[in-house]
Amino acid sequence: MDEDVESSIRRQLAEKVDVRQLSHVEQLAVFSAPDRVPGPRVVATAFLGLVPSDVDPERPADTEWHCVEKLPAMAFDHASIVHRARHRLGSKLSYTNVGFALAPPEFTISLLRDHYSAALGYRVSATNLQRVLSRRLLLEPTGGTAPPGPSGGRPAALFRFSAKAILVTDPFAVLRPPGSGRPAGGSGTT
Repeated sequence: MDEDVESSIRRQLAEKVDVRQLSHVEQLAVFSAPDRVPGPRVVATAFLGLVPSDVDPERPADTEWHCVEKLPAMAFDHASIVHRARHRLGSKLSYTNVGFALAPPEFTISLLRDHYSAALGYRVSATNLQRVLSRRLLLEPTGGTAPPGPSGGRPAALFRFSAKAILVTDPFAVLRPPGSGRPAGGSGTT
């Protein structure tokens, strides 16, 4: 075929799992260890692709979504590739606005916190997340509110990301799990 790698990724995702939209794609790494698979040497180039949270594609019977903490047995070095992708995403969340690629167009801070927590692998404080993202001018209120939950209470405010293209927002920031210490030059807040 006459296509570049990113076009191939998008085509294959559309054909295999009906994912026709990615909110972000980037090359993750090249895996070239001579013993990564049995037999002849195989070099793999892995990509990190983020599917918008409101996309629910038709999946074939042999395909499932899995939580990173509960991956099924995987061939060769594929589990380590998945973990490398998660680590990359967590790193990018700390210094870019890539969170826009995880969230629906409008969201509550608690929903955004859940997305960040899932991507980072630890619980993030909604208050601190809102403070950090607001300081970086990444969030803007929509003026709307979410419907109240089953227990009632005040409806939560809705927000959206101010930009839908990836930007480096703080080249010195690092989101770290609570209690892991403060990075040099960063606030250490999550």
